Parts: sequence; C-alpha cells; structure tokens
Amino acid sequence: MSRLPAAPPSYRCTNRALFFGGFSCFALLYSVQPLLPLLAQEFALTPAQSSLSLSLSTAALAVSLLFSSVLSDRLGRKNMMVAALVVSGLMSVLSAFAQDYTQLLVARTLLGLAMGGMPAVAMAYLSEEIEPAALGASMGLYISGNAFGGMAGRMLAAVLSDFFSWRVAVGVLGVMGLLGAAEFWRSLPASRRFRPSSGGVAAMLHGLRRHLGDDGLPWLFALSFLLMGCFVSAYNFIGFRLLGAPFGLRQSVVGGISVLYLLGIFSAAWAGRRADRLGRRHVLWTVMMTMVAGLLLTLSHNVVLIVAGMAVYTFGFFASHSIASSWVGRRARTQQALASALYLCCYYLGSSVVGWASGILWAHGGWGGVVALLGVLLGAAMLISLRLRTLAPVPQAWSPA
Repeated sequence: MSRLPAAPPSYRCTNRALFFGGFSCFALLYSVQPLLPLLAQEFALTPAQSSLSLSLSTAALAVSLLFSSVLSDRLGRKNMMVAALVVSGLMSVLSAFAQDYTQLLVARTLLGLAMGGMPAVAMAYLSEEIEPAALGASMGLYISGNAFGGMAGRMLAAVLSDFFSWRVAVGVLGVMGLLGAAEFWRSLPASRRFRPSSGGVAAMLHGLRRHLGDDGLPWLFALSFLLMGCFVSAYNFIGFRLLGAPFGLRQSVVGGISVLYLLGIFSAAWAGRRADRLGRRHVLWTVMMTMVAGLLLTLSHNVVLIVAGMAVYTFGFFASHSIASSWVGRRARTQQALASALYLCCYYLGSSVVGWASGILWAHGGWGGVVALLGVLLGAAMLISLRLRTLAPVPQAWSPA
C-alpha cells in the first residue's frame, strides 16, 4: 500500500495526532525538571539526588523502549502508543499523592516504563506511513510537538508550584496528559502499511546485531546519547544557578526559560526540511556548532546573555536531533521500530547518566564544572558528526543520506 504524501487529509491528521502525542509525552516526562530545587528543599536532598526524579524516569524509558518495539510489532503501532499515553498520565496523577521521596521515585519510574511505548513507535509509524520525500518535515513536526510539550510542561509546573505546590503541578499535568491521549486516539489514522510480526526476542536480537553492525547507525546512536545528555543537563542545573546568588530569581521566572523551547519547535521543522533538501551529512555538523556557541555564552554573569546562550543552545539541539532521528529512519531498511528504539534508548540513557553526573560536577564546580563536562561531550559529538560526513549512503533513490 502506498505511503501518505504531503497532502490532506490523512497526512494532516497524522501530523496533528503525533504532535499531540509528543506534547503529552514530554510534558509529563519533563514536568519535574523545574521542580528539582523544590524537591531538594522538601525532602532534604542534594541536587544530584533530586535529579533522580527525572533521571530514573528517563532510564526506565530507555530500557522499556526496546521491549516496546517488539510489542508494537505484534500489537500494532496505534494501540501501543495510546496505552503508553494513558498509563503515563495515570502515573503522573498518582505521583502527586506520594508520601515520601521513595514513593515519588517509584511512580516516576513506572511513568518512564509506560512511556516507552510512545517515542520509538511514533518514529517507526512515521517511517512506515509517510512518503519518504515528506518524512523529514513530518519527523520535524513530531519533534516540534515534543519541544512544545517539554516547554509547556516545565512552564506550567513552575507557575503552578509557585502559586500552589509541586503536587498540584504534577497532578494537573497528569490530567492534561490523559486529555492529550484522548485526542491522540481520536486523530491518528490506523496503520496502512504495518504488518504484524511474531519474531519476538529472537527477532529483536537478530535486529540488534544487524543495526549495530551497520556502518552508520551505531554512530547515530552514540550521537543521541551525547546530545540529549548535554541538553537535559543544562536545563537540570540552570535553574539551581538562577535561583541562587547572585541572581535570586523566582521559581516561576526561572521556569519561564522553558519558553525557549519555542525555538526548538521552529528549528526541528526547519532543520528537517533543510536536510531533506541538502542532505543530512551536510547540515548536521553545522547546526551542532550552535550548541557549542550557546553553551559558552552561558558562562556569562549577565542574565540576558545567559538566556541568549540557552536560546542558541536549544535551537541547535532540536535541529540536531531532528536530523539525526530522521537519518535513523532512512538508514534502517528493516525493523525500523527497533532502530528507532535503539536510537531513543541511547538518547534517554544519555539524559539519565549525563544528567546525574552533571549533578556531581555542580556540587564540586558549580556551573563552570557543568559547562566543562558538557563541553567535552559536545566535542566528542562534533567528531562523530564529522565522521558521519564520510559515510556511504544507503542506496535509496528518493533522498540524499
């Protein structure tokens, strides 16, 4: 059956549904990020310990992604994604009633496990259903939904916690997640090109060997680990910096920095279209350079320059992620859900591992220590992007690699 072209109505319904799905998923996942200082204060935690409320969620998400890809091959893409969004919303609501930090961590871990049924399956759905010439734009729009959800979740959590409490914040966002799941179920067309598979774990292991033996995919997986680890770490601890001396900003004001995610909404779609036109190998390394420039700018002691640096950093990250993630979908000619799951597994492991390690650097070296670590990791990511420029393209007639 033919794929969906960039024309109405199914194409628009697909993009709207995946935008809502990405919004709900990432609003729930990252809603605790601006709350880390409040959690540290209420439960008497160090910054590194409070960051576990996010790091454990992303680690659980990373682990569940691989198994979710196998389940989606049997149950279907849409069913898997709807179930993931509903359970994630319920776990967020339950986390608002946690009596101690351990209960909160358990609820957040279960949220991450459930959420594994959304991101990689969504990428596989798009790769299967969307015409190749329009895939970059659709993937960019989906990632824009991720960015908008991440922004809205952080901002709403910051404002609600400032005027009410962190419990009200995560509870309200959980309800919003359930409403987003309902709209996702209503809007998303049923798969047209999906064929159920019963290969199970054996097929997954075969696919793992195939993807990890590819000349390019392992480099893209490593790139996702580094990029996401660096991005989440910066947002984890910029709040601690701006809440403390000499800035002393309010919680709601610091949470307002998440409005910079609007740049990610633009840059992901823009980079996807540009990569479709010019080729991923020629665009990726250039947009990654903006992340390095933005990170260095945050070393300033001027709030305006710090915010400007985070803006440039955010723009560069979402552009880079949009290009790298669509490249995985193009390069993996078989078992695309598994390839997407591997990419995102590394992506969220980077968020968990680097986000936690940055807390240790924060404790010993403040913001300068965090920037030093992220600078080294971004340097490694730049080397990978240059290595990818020499990669021989997979023979596909429709698009440059």
